[in-house]
Amino acid sequence: MLASGLLLVALLACLTVMVLMSVWQQRNSKGKLPPGPTPLPFIGNYLQLNTEQIERYGPVFTIHLGPGGVVLCGYDAVKEALVDQAEEFSGRGEQATFDWLFKGYGVVFSNGERAKQLRRFSIATLRDFGVGKRGIEERIQEEAGFLIEALRDTQVSANIDPTFFLSRTSPMSSAPLSLGTALTEDKEFLSLLRMMLGSFQFTQPPRLYEMFSSVMKHLPGPQQQAFKELQGLEDFIAKKVEHNRRTLDPNSPRDFIDSFLIRMQEEEKNPNTEFHLKNLVLTSLNLFFGGTETVSTTLRYGFLLLMKHPEVEAKVHEEIDRVIGKNRQPKFEDQARMPYMEAVIHEIQRFGDMLPLGVAHRVIKDTKFRDFFLPKGTEVFPMLGSVLKDPKFFSNPQDFNPQHFLDEKGQFKKSDAFVPFSIGKRNCFGEGLARMELFLFFTTIMQNFRFKSPQSPKDIDVSPKHVGFATIPPNYTMSFLPR
Repeated sequence: MLASGLLLVALLACLTVMVLMSVWQQRNSKGKLPPGPTPLPFIGNYLQLNTEQIERYGPVFTIHLGPGGVVLCGYDAVKEALVDQAEEFSGRGEQATFDWLFKGYGVVFSNGERAKQLRRFSIATLRDFGVGKRGIEERIQEEAGFLIEALRDTQVSANIDPTFFLSRTSPMSSAPLSLGTALTEDKEFLSLLRMMLGSFQFTQPPRLYEMFSSVMKHLPGPQQQAFKELQGLEDFIAKKVEHNRRTLDPNSPRDFIDSFLIRMQEEEKNPNTEFHLKNLVLTSLNLFFGGTETVSTTLRYGFLLLMKHPEVEAKVHEEIDRVIGKNRQPKFEDQARMPYMEAVIHEIQRFGDMLPLGVAHRVIKDTKFRDFFLPKGTEVFPMLGSVLKDPKFFSNPQDFNPQHFLDEKGQFKKSDAFVPFSIGKRNCFGEGLARMELFLFFTTIMQNFRFKSPQSPKDIDVSPKHVGFATIPPNYTMSFLPR
């Protein structure tokens, strides 16, 4: 008992020293960082993450959480950094939860020339395999059809949790881009789905682990299960890579993995190449993971919001019946004639705020920003949620209202503050695929079903279950009633 008590005291002391050293280093580094709340011993600014900091210090301020960094709030500050000074802010910051696995490899969490080469290659290769073309649309339509049949098999009066049905749709439609063959509903797929959901939800809230990762990664706790799930995902991709390597035809690439393997062969004599096995596995995992959970979680949040607002659901049904009818499958080109549907999807994404904290950035050189001077390597946190709820762009940002994206004539209205995929040099290059998936899945499902909650609309709680690195909607059940 005495030994464990001494160990705890030593641990607390070490963590306190770590926080104080971080504060001292930032205050004594060259440059003029923005002001911010005074950090507390041991926990830094962990208890001071609230809107009061914006009101007190403005849209740009410094916090001390783990490595600490500069927070950007609202459209103006985020746009000035990520667009107007895109090159300076193009570095990727630390994300301890994911850095445990990625360690600076893969297209999302890498920096410098590695990030540039992997991003260019990924965008070009996905385009070659149909992103933005009719081929991928047909694949999504096929998966939407399978989903409709699965939902029809549920009892009309039964209340079901839609999580599994929706979580399987996006990986089934986008997996062939990166993995070559569609997934099947076998034990391997179910295990993969559980790993994705588990590792995604561990990030809620992420900051305690982000602050003390150097210590917590050695201690028992939920982070160890998350590590196990992330490792399982990497192992799954590695198996697919090995299968592709054994069956590769360099003259006929089947998918992203094949294309990467061919590039590896072309550069095998280059000692500085970024096209090697580690980047292949982790870039494939980036693409697979990123193209799965955000789409399915948006669908899940969307259904809940539509049950909360049946008047919105009714208007969507009217537009679908008028533009598409009931006898043909929706096409992506229908979007241009469906301003209300497009506004509803945009508002679901804005209100749902899937990645409120964004992904950490880092300035790659000494940078003057507004009246401040940020030394090279300064961590930067663009708060995408603060842009999606910027009152200068959205009249009632805390309310769900598709009118945020409609003009006085009922036509769709774009907004510069619609940034769920981020902006600038490190934005999500899967945005086009995600937009197509969301439109086709939402429209196809709503063409075939009405939604019913066991609760009355006024009693439905749309508050998120967790808000951390990602926003997780609450658990709920619903019925899909054939139209």
